[in-house]
Amino acid sequence: MAQFVHLTPAKNARRIRRAGIAMGDSFGTRPGVYCTPILPSYTLSHQWLRELRRGGQRAFVAVHFRIDDDEAVTVGHYSDPDPRWTRAAEAIGMVWHADDPRGYEIVVPRPIRRAELTKVRRVSQVTGWRYLPDAHGRRPCPCPVCLTKGEYKAADIRRRYRHE
Repeated sequence: MAQFVHLTPAKNARRIRRAGIAMGDSFGTRPGVYCTPILPSYTLSHQWLRELRRGGQRAFVAVHFRIDDDEAVTVGHYSDPDPRWTRAAEAIGMVWHADDPRGYEIVVPRPIRRAELTKVRRVSQVTGWRYLPDAHGRRPCPCPVCLTKGEYKAADIRRRYRHE
């Protein structure tokens, strides 16, 4: 059985424990449940947390679940326009053996049933990367697409960009 972790706002935890993960609980453009495989590194398994927090939610929980190894899923880097369809076990192997597994996501194209859940737990709220992997040391892009109005420190970043 393939093991995955799905990150969701803490306010959804009670509903998920009761009914499973609905496809609407995902952040993204492809329909399905977004997740990452459980890897030996806690940071890599929960790498999307800080980026998801930029959306305004402050507290997240990790939902662990298992699906059959042969189930069809999509896997790819978040910047890939066309992710690859493969089996769940192969998707885990692709992420596990990637040179840099940061930014990879797996999408299960169906809801996750309650019986498939293994645990729902609190996670450290400061794990992961913001903006993109390896963003540390780079200046944030001040354009309105990358830095939306009202985002934390957005006005300061735009002001600094104009004065340089």
